[in-house]
Amino acid sequence: MDRALVLHLGVIAALALAYAVLPAYHAGNLARIMVLAIYAMAYNLAFGYTGLLSLGHALFFGAGMYGLSLSMQHLGTPVLPAFAIALISAAIVTAVVGALALRTKGVAFMIVTLMFAQAGYLTALYFSTWTRGEEGFVLPQAMRQIAGIDLTTAMGRYYAALVLFAATLLLIGHIVRSPFGRSLVAIRENEARATMLGYDVQRLKWQALVISGTISGLAGATFALLFGYAGAGFAAVPYSILPLLYVLLGGAGTTLGPLVGAAFMIYLFDLSSDITDAYMLIAGVVLVLLTMFLPQGILGTLRARSVRWLP
Repeated sequence: MDRALVLHLGVIAALALAYAVLPAYHAGNLARIMVLAIYAMAYNLAFGYTGLLSLGHALFFGAGMYGLSLSMQHLGTPVLPAFAIALISAAIVTAVVGALALRTKGVAFMIVTLMFAQAGYLTALYFSTWTRGEEGFVLPQAMRQIAGIDLTTAMGRYYAALVLFAATLLLIGHIVRSPFGRSLVAIRENEARATMLGYDVQRLKWQALVISGTISGLAGATFALLFGYAGAGFAAVPYSILPLLYVLLGGAGTTLGPLVGAAFMIYLFDLSSDITDAYMLIAGVVLVLLTMFLPQGILGTLRARSVRWLP
């Protein structure tokens, strides 16, 4: 068994044990961190491994969130079929947006994805009869169950988040070590050379974006299901920037960097808000310093300086 897989399984086991030893507040925080880490891992596949700097992932996150929540709220769809609708919705939206946005490159790609995300956010506001706009709506507790497991309880929420996080981590770990993942890294490092070597660069980038967007939709659906709320704010531009920050802080192109980055950001805001109402100022200074002195992120720097095998 290779070291990367052992590390991933060790992290999953540690998270499984953490619920039993952590105070209720931190266990609840960790459940949220794992869901947002799924989102960040999806973003990392597009940005960290393929080099696609997207500002439109909130659209994919929102597609999954609304795919699940609207079908449950208005159609009474059970959880598992609603999850399927969420994944299909996110995949279709990503496939269409990717086919159009990938006609551009660099800054133009970033702007086009940003425009699509903003269009999705305005669409959610326009159809406020169903989405309730910024106000959002709460999913009925009675519907948030799978096979008799109540996902409204702290334990049910935590272990559901852990199962989906573990599945995503192992999937991403497999993808990035596969020939497909290696080809994505080749595109990131030198797209012109990858083209010269015969890779179908456009197809590979589109496939990477579709996988990334679908997993982002999974994160959105999971967030709505476990925390019982869906609102247009989750489809707004800030939710495209957050996974970028998580990835940059944890380490782009590392499998566990998104988890580290998400945990760091959430607790940074948490601890800063205990000190002052101007907590964003403290958080901003810390983030700037980290970006200056650890430009490869926490795990990226660790891998570059000492632990070379770190995935």
